[in-house]
Amino acid sequence: MKTETDDVVVARIGKPHGLKGEVTVRLHTDAPDDRFVVGTAFATDPAATGPLTLRTHRVHNGIHLLSFEEATDRTAAEALRGTRLLMSADDTEEDDAWYAEDLVGLDVVDPDGHPLGTVVELHDRPVQDLLEVRLTNGRTGYVPFVEQIVPVVDLEAGQIVVDAPPGLFDLTEQ
Repeated sequence: MKTETDDVVVARIGKPHGLKGEVTVRLHTDAPDDRFVVGTAFATDPAATGPLTLRTHRVHNGIHLLSFEEATDRTAAEALRGTRLLMSADDTEEDDAWYAEDLVGLDVVDPDGHPLGTVVELHDRPVQDLLEVRLTNGRTGYVPFVEQIVPVVDLEAGQIVVDAPPGLFDLTEQ
């Protein structure tokens, strides 16, 4: 997700974890170990919350936990809930990073080039993102935004190739 200042959201802060200011985060990056380096200062949205300087980063039971110099207890960590951590877009070049504004409006075609519909939204989900597609029949379909199903995103051609497994759009026919 890009912001008005061309910064990129790399994470959204969730609930506090423990008593020493750690927070859970919802990642918006494919390279958390490269982004969450102790000492890194993050701009924030809302801006009044930051900047935040990373004190610790660890993974516990598959969940990334961060703490910041500016929030050293649970109460301060709770006040950060919902804050987005931002980095300069120049510092976050990821080969397969797509943002909603890049995808909305793109034509969706099958591997043979037959039209399936148009992307109307990118839904950020905990396990995997979903593309909301307005199908050619007027109904709505949801496509897991994973490489096995969406092997090609061609911004120049203005289209996304969806190799839908059997049954993916069947519910939309009812």
